[in-house]
Amino acid sequence: MKTQNNLQHTKYECKYHDVFVPKYRQKVLFAELRRNLGDVFHELARQKESRIEEGRLLADHVHMLVSIPLEYAVSAVIGYIKGKSAIHVARNYRGKKKNYAGQHFWARGFYVSTVGKDVTAIREYIREQQEEDKRLDQLTIFE
Repeated sequence: MKTQNNLQHTKYECKYHDVFVPKYRQKVLFAELRRNLGDVFHELARQKESRIEEGRLLADHVHMLVSIPLEYAVSAVIGYIKGKSAIHVARNYRGKKKNYAGQHFWARGFYVSTVGKDVTAIREYIREQQEEDKRLDQLTIFE
């Protein structure tokens, strides 16, 4: 798999670990929405010439390892993914057909960290998040 990208006089590898949450960190990412949202994220990233290399959708947050070309700001790509995916959720899961203004699915802002050469550690961390989420859900059942 190709890890470096090329421009005319530049070689680069820009990967970012991103985390964002639904509004009020509600646990709303379940069932069919959870299964389909990953494909939506991948398609939206492709539209910005980016690639989601690793990702996990948990009940109350999303982790992604995203490769973004130099031409795009990280905030522009993540904002695009969040905005367009919120419209997708409104139209397909909340019965809205148009005029989605004034309603929000994702909370404002997001966490981002550059990955650098620690890409395997970040990939492992993202994979472990799903197991930790399951463990925490089991603990709350008994409280």
